[in-house]
Amino acid sequence: MKSAVIFGGGNIGRGFIGQLFSESGYEVTFVDVVEDLLKAMNTNHSYKLQTVSNQGVKEYTIGPVKAINSNDKDAVAAAIDGAEICATALGANVLKYVAPNVALGVALRAKRNAAPLNFIICENLHGAAKIFRGMVETSTPDEAKDYLANKIGFVSTVIGRMVPAPTAEMRAQDPTLIKVEPYKELPVAKDEFVGEIPEIVAMTPYDNFEIFTARKLYVHNCGHALMSYVGYQRGYEMGYEAMADKEVRAFMLAGLRESVDGICAEFNADSKWLYAHVDDLLERFTNKMLGDTIFRLGRDPMRKLAAEDRLVGAANLACKHGGKPVHLAWGIAAALYFDPADDPSAAKLQEMLKEKGAEATIKEVAGIEPGSVLSKLVLDAYAKLAQNRKALPAD
Repeated sequence: MKSAVIFGGGNIGRGFIGQLFSESGYEVTFVDVVEDLLKAMNTNHSYKLQTVSNQGVKEYTIGPVKAINSNDKDAVAAAIDGAEICATALGANVLKYVAPNVALGVALRAKRNAAPLNFIICENLHGAAKIFRGMVETSTPDEAKDYLANKIGFVSTVIGRMVPAPTAEMRAQDPTLIKVEPYKELPVAKDEFVGEIPEIVAMTPYDNFEIFTARKLYVHNCGHALMSYVGYQRGYEMGYEAMADKEVRAFMLAGLRESVDGICAEFNADSKWLYAHVDDLLERFTNKMLGDTIFRLGRDPMRKLAAEDRLVGAANLACKHGGKPVHLAWGIAAALYFDPADDPSAAKLQEMLKEKGAEATIKEVAGIEPGSVLSKLVLDAYAKLAQNRKALPAD
């Protein structure tokens, strides 16, 4: 049987990529450190996945699978040596810890000049494939670096499937159980594969892949941010509750129109294709069965307000092409008021606002220049929200 290795048995590894690899005829080996998860996978050689929507629940048993502790370097290297396809779904901050193990596996393959191997990099980090290649290269022995350069591919993708973290009740019931939405699409960068591109269920290689990165960041992620930050100001706890508020829904749609206009101008993209995606997201965001919280969608506002991230990046594109992103700016301003007690990033942002004021804070956090069109729009919205946290821009 064909062999696949996935670094990370969490939300995306188990909740999406594992399913796709399994349905494509691979035995999947997960590399992780969570002992009860590893034990359950090695005992059952499968795991449970549910697709949930407002239409109901479908149950799947994904297998055959097995699992390796990432601290077992020799076992991890041997798994890579014998694999036909690999993926990472760890979280961008963890990549540096697994790169040495990947380098060991690459070195084993280099010794026998094995067939090309590709790693699909499923991380929420711009340029993650290139960054991870650099990490692996640093740990690769000199004698294996030519093989790494010519026979190992690091392939960019964007993950559109929504997979909330399992609850404590789910983990107690079955540590392998994962709930996901039915959405099933995996676009990948065609030119980053080395050798023959494998046939994977729901995976489609594309040229000009940057449009998919823009769509994920400035439509999908942007929509979540607009909805969560404004929804938080209105006291909602769940994403679907905010979506049921007609004013919030209309606000989010207006912000996404501003973003789509910028994407179309920047990438010469098909507006009908992007608006169809917006319509799809509007329906998917109402999924009550996922139980996605406003806190999860909005947490870490310092990262989500970065200059190239979901809100500011989209607003900058709109401004660049002559737009006036009033609703995107309002979303940025609402993010400045996102202050749940158990979010360290939000707490740090509040400290900055108190010490430096809004104008200096958005310059430092988001790169928004004082006096710019975007700065004026954000500061205007910030002032209006100070008077009424439930306010929205007038149409």
